[in-house]
Amino acid sequence: MRSARPSLALLTLGMLGVVLLSALGIWQIERRTWKLALIERVEQRMHAAPTAPPPPSSWPAVTAASDEYRRVTVRGTFLNADETLVQAVTTDGPGFWVLTPLQMADGTTVLVNRGFVPPDRRDPATRRDGIPQGVLSVTGLLRMSEPKGGFLRNNDPAAGRWYSRDVAAIAALHGLSQVAPFFIDANATPNPGGYPVGGLTIVRFPNNHLIYALTWFALAFMLAGALLRVLRGRGRAGASDPGWGSRRAAVRRVIGAARNLSRDTGPDARAHIGSA
Repeated sequence: MRSARPSLALLTLGMLGVVLLSALGIWQIERRTWKLALIERVEQRMHAAPTAPPPPSSWPAVTAASDEYRRVTVRGTFLNADETLVQAVTTDGPGFWVLTPLQMADGTTVLVNRGFVPPDRRDPATRRDGIPQGVLSVTGLLRMSEPKGGFLRNNDPAAGRWYSRDVAAIAALHGLSQVAPFFIDANATPNPGGYPVGGLTIVRFPNNHLIYALTWFALAFMLAGALLRVLRGRGRAGASDPGWGSRRAAVRRVIGAARNLSRDTGPDARAHIGSA
């Protein structure tokens, strides 16, 4: 009897493992469905006709889920003296994003990422032809602020080292007020002199959920196969054991409970698994 109790406990844990792995696979399938819907929404936004950006009254409600990558058109005057360079790595190589505030007719300001410049064009004096003057219209993609900095690198406003497009910090550095909580990535319309180079926004959403789902299901299948082999082996070894019938009945009850649990794939079951 002493050897039967640990075996039953291990079988119970194994069957619960099969249930958990199967639930994780189902969860990844649901995540994949959500990701595909997100990609479709973003594609629709990026290819829709440009509209006006959200007005100041709507700024608190602007979110990545509802607004990022919308095509918008703004009109105003660039505050070239408040240009900020943010380190960037693009398809054109390493360099800097040129972020310049655009002041609109209503007095509000929005940061515009005018595009990329290589290190040898960092100084505005090397691209005088590309410094905008007067009232202009800019069309691009609405992007959310990138606070604090990049990976393992914090922004250092005092030293002029920027690793992310942190709208609030850039606005505070230049003493700007009524600044939109988002910025705009300008499109590929050429600038005089060739710099900055706009239209380099890369939109990429990792979608590995199907691979993850197949991995979880494969692990569940292998664990179930191992448990089946153990049960068959114990059946053959314990056929002559007078106490085996009662232990086998207990295992069957555990299997029945595990099957009932595996049918519960609703929100309450997933809440115990977590989210990503």
